[in-house]
Amino acid sequence: MSRKQFCTKSDIIKFIDENKIEMVNFMYPAADGRLKTLNFVVTDQLYLESILTNGERVDGSSLFPFIGSGSSDLYVVPRFRTAFIDPCSEIPTLCLLCSYFDKDGNRLESSAEYALHKAAKVFTEETGLVMEAMGELEYYVIESVENTGEIFPVADQRGYHESAPFAKLNEFRMDCMRKIAKAGGMIKYGHSEVGNFTRNGKVYEQNEIEFLPTDLESAADQIVIAKYIIRNLAYSYGLEVSFAPKIITGEAGSGMHVHMRFIKDGKNITMENNELSTTARKAIAGLITLAPSITAFGNTNPTSYFRLVPHQEAPTNICWGDRNRSVLIRVPLGWNMSQCMSSVVNPCAEVEKGDTSMKPTFEMRSPDGSADIYQLLAGLCVACRYGITMSDEEALAIAERTYVDVNIHSAEHKHKLEALQSLPDSCAASAVCLQEQRAVYEQHSVFGASMIDGIIRKLESYRDGNLRQDIKDTPALMTNLVREFFHCG
Repeated sequence: MSRKQFCTKSDIIKFIDENKIEMVNFMYPAADGRLKTLNFVVTDQLYLESILTNGERVDGSSLFPFIGSGSSDLYVVPRFRTAFIDPCSEIPTLCLLCSYFDKDGNRLESSAEYALHKAAKVFTEETGLVMEAMGELEYYVIESVENTGEIFPVADQRGYHESAPFAKLNEFRMDCMRKIAKAGGMIKYGHSEVGNFTRNGKVYEQNEIEFLPTDLESAADQIVIAKYIIRNLAYSYGLEVSFAPKIITGEAGSGMHVHMRFIKDGKNITMENNELSTTARKAIAGLITLAPSITAFGNTNPTSYFRLVPHQEAPTNICWGDRNRSVLIRVPLGWNMSQCMSSVVNPCAEVEKGDTSMKPTFEMRSPDGSADIYQLLAGLCVACRYGITMSDEEALAIAERTYVDVNIHSAEHKHKLEALQSLPDSCAASAVCLQEQRAVYEQHSVFGASMIDGIIRKLESYRDGNLRQDIKDTPALMTNLVREFFHCG
C-alpha cells in the first residue's frame, strides 16, 4: 500500500470504508524516540471526520521532560501521507503518524519532527537543492540456544551476509522486510551482519535492513515505523530485538549509518564527470566541521561510545574517504565504470549501460540506533547546508585536509591517525561540543534554543566523562548499562 494514495481526508475515509478498517491509530514519537499510540475505534463517521481534521489532545508532560504538568496539553494532528495498515495487528487497523501542536494551534517548536521539517525547508531555500537520505538499520536478534541448536555454527564476528542454516534468523528478517514494505517502507535490501555470538545460553545474530533514499521527512518516518514493526514481530515470534549501539565488549556494535544525496531538477548531483561533485565535497566539509556536535544527535546514551572504538568498523576520528570503512564519512562505489558488467558474465546478454545516476551517495558512519532519527537528520541537514554555503575555497580546503585513503588504524599509518581530530568519547564530551557549535543549528530557528538546552541537559545527566576508565575498573558496570539501554531508540 503506497502512502502516496493518501493526500486528503476523503482519501483516508474512503479507504477505511472500502477496506473495512475497524481501528485508527494516531502514532507520534516522544522524547525516547519511540512511537506512542492513541487508539480510536471506527464506529461513527462524524467522529472519524472530526479526529482526522482536528486531531486529539495528549499529555505533553508524560511524553517530554521539558513540558511541565501545569500546562502540558498538546494536540496531535495526523499527516495523511503517512497512513499505513498495521501489518502486526489482527484487527484491521490504519495508522497515521502525527505532528505536535501547542495550545495556540502552532507547530510545537521543540518537536524533533518539526525541526526536521524546518531543516529541509531552509536547506532548499538556501541552496536550491533537495536533500535526500536513507538509513541503514542494524539490530541484534536474540534467541535461546535451545531453539536454534548448536549445529551449523558460525565463528564469532563472521556473520556478514551469511546464509541459512549458518544464519538462523534470516526468515525473521525477511518477514520484517515484507511487513515494512507493506507499510510503505522503501527497502533497498536486507542481510545478516558481521556480529554473531553466543552468551549464557542465548544466540545473538546481527541483522541489517537498508532503505532507499527519499526526502528527509519520509526517510525518518520509515525508520521509526520499521523499528515499530521489527519489535512487534519479534514479540510475536518470541524473540528479543535490540537496536542498542553496544551489547557486549569485544563484539560488533550496531550503527545506523545515514546515506545522503542532493537532487536538482530531478537529477542526482552528488557525482559529476565520474567524480564526487563540488557540492558533495562542500557538504562533507560541513559534516566534518560539525561532526563533534553531530554525536549529540546520533549517539545519545553512554553505551554509544563503546561502539566508537578502533577495529570494529566504527569511526573514531573525523575524516572521510572513498570506499574506506575506517573513516567517519565514506563515499561508496558509485557505478562509474565504463563497461557493462552484466555482459561480461552473461555473454548472450545485450551490452548496455543502465542508468545508475541516482545511485551515488555518501555515508555518515557515526550514528547509532539510540538516535532520535528526526533530530539526527535535521542535524545532518544543517551540517550539509553549512558546508554548501561556505566559500569554495574554505570548504574544499577542509575536505582536502581531512581526506584519508588508508586504514587509519593500521600501525604503519599511525602518523595519519594522530593528525586527525577524534570524535567525542562520551555523552559529556558531546554536550560540550554541542554547546560550542549550537549557534549553527539555531540559525533560521531550525533547532530552538530550548531543544538544544534539553539535549545538552540529557547528555550531561549521564555523568559519563570517565566512563571508559570506570568500566576497566568495574566491568559489571558495562552489563548494567547494556541492560538499562537495551531498548533505546
